[in-house]
Amino acid sequence: MSFDKEVDARNLNCPLPILRCKKALNELAAEQVLKIMATDPGSKKDFDAFCRQTGHSLLEMQETEGVFTFWIRKRSQ
Repeated sequence: MSFDKEVDARNLNCPLPILRCKKALNELAAEQVLKIMATDPGSKKDFDAFCRQTGHSLLEMQETEGVFTFWIRKRSQ
């Protein structure tokens, strides 16, 4: 999947992956896609809840060898 910005939040515990995500989304234009990687097992539900609460779209989530990768589309303004 194509993306406009990538954030590596591996080896960080909650709430740091969400905070890094929020900061990166603030730097993107509406409808751009952020790819973020995390290893915190709680990040699956954290990113799902974050997107539901903020209006961003969680496009896809993949898990490979303990690394969770999320693609999030920034909401339109």
